[in-house]
Amino acid sequence: MSDSSTEPRYPAADGPYAASSRAGDLLFLAGQGPFLPDGALVEGPFAEQVRQTFRNLDAVARDAGSSLASAVRVGAYLSTMNHYEEFNRVMAEFFPHTRPARTTIPVDLRGFDVEIDAVIDLARR
Repeated sequence: MSDSSTEPRYPAADGPYAASSRAGDLLFLAGQGPFLPDGALVEGPFAEQVRQTFRNLDAVARDAGSSLASAVRVGAYLSTMNHYEEFNRVMAEFFPHTRPARTTIPVDLRGFDVEIDAVIDLARR
């Protein structure tokens, strides 16, 4: 995050990696999960987990001077493909006018149902 004197806007990384990394005009956002900025898990329904995860990604992008609206690719990792249609509905809330490329993969997540990463085109600001 850009300013350590303010409250965090997304959860801190839980390993030896950055929340984002820039390469030219591309900003790679590390996977985010359904956690509040203090690290607490959103225990609500799947749709709320997805919304919080997208909010976290947007906060990371904003700290780098962009937003999730400039995403050109999204990677979605779901605990089960049974969530696929609901994920699509929630994702459409965050991308009403653009459709980034996306891959959706079922994975064994630990204690939550969704993780999302993204690639932002900084030239789209």
